[in-house]
Amino acid sequence: MSEDPRDSILDRLRRICLALPEATERPSHGEPTWFVGGKKTFANLDDHHHGAAHLSVWCAAPEGAQETLIALAPDRYFRPPYVGHRGWIGIVLDGKVDWDEVAERIEESYRCVAPKRLIAALDARDVG
Repeated sequence: MSEDPRDSILDRLRRICLALPEATERPSHGEPTWFVGGKKTFANLDDHHHGAAHLSVWCAAPEGAQETLIALAPDRYFRPPYVGHRGWIGIVLDGKVDWDEVAERIEESYRCVAPKRLIAALDARDVG
């Protein structure tokens, strides 16, 4: 029996998210969701939730990034429901995925919600 492609996508997302300082995972609204210090959400999987057209990850984005990313790559980025009005982005995970780019967006999301001490820990890790 072949592996469900969603399992490998979830495994990759877990590795990316849980590598960040004090990142945790627990279900939220029936989907795997990643938190900073168990409190603030920085990413969540959308596995066709409420009939969504594609498998995706939603994450926070710096001010203005949502519009720019969607304009540059509307086939990869979208404004997700529920959190899109706060500037969050959705990243399509169906088909060919640039995992380095996904990791960059997730780290950027983490930086948007993490406290300064965890951002400093992340910066120290990246330098060291």
